[in-house]
Amino acid sequence: MKRPLFVLLLSSAVVLSSCETLNQTAQVLSQSMGNPTSSEIASGIKEALQLGTSASAERLNAQNGFLGNAAVKLLFPPEAQKVEKALRSLGLNQLCDNVITSLNRAAEDAVIEAKPIFISAIKQMTISDASSILLGKQSDAATQYFQRVTNDQLSAKFKPIIQSSLAKVGATRNWTEVVSRYNQIPLVTDINPDLTGYVTQKAIDGLFMEIAKEELKIRQNVSSRNSILLQKVFGYADRQK
Repeated sequence: MKRPLFVLLLSSAVVLSSCETLNQTAQVLSQSMGNPTSSEIASGIKEALQLGTSASAERLNAQNGFLGNAAVKLLFPPEAQKVEKALRSLGLNQLCDNVITSLNRAAEDAVIEAKPIFISAIKQMTISDASSILLGKQSDAATQYFQRVTNDQLSAKFKPIIQSSLAKVGATRNWTEVVSRYNQIPLVTDINPDLTGYVTQKAIDGLFMEIAKEELKIRQNVSSRNSILLQKVFGYADRQK
């Protein structure tokens, strides 16, 4: 009985050792490549952004991409949380759950439309922008750049898609029923928040949150730099810290 445990522990040690060796090897290689040119820095940042934005959009676009991710999951709008509390106290849990599910489905449906907007922004990035992103003190410098240059475009692009998605997945119908039921409660103040605007902004916020995670992985984890260019560019950034 002791031998299998010993073998398991030994195997785990080998795997951990191998991972550490790979990281050390990648670090040595990046150092041996020398300093990247300004053009290489720009290309490296663009490659990293393409990987990060694509992975984030595709992950959130999948079923339960928002609903199954507690960090980005859409709940009732803040001004309507009293509505949820009141309706749940009346036993209308399923109706409230339907609203939450449909809001997240709408966000999942729309988020993939961010990819062409990101690709366009990446193409327009200057060498100066790329250098500032690479060597900036913030670990989410690339994400912050994207927020500055794409937020308005994303909002304009997302709103009509979100509005259509809300109807397609039943969110509009569910929300209308929620508001109607709530407004029937004696002595409450009628509410009707901008559902499309709320879901649009939350979808964008969730997308940038995921992009920031992808950026951090490349900055902190050598093994996430899966090309020679990324190893050279981000290895150089490591040495500048």
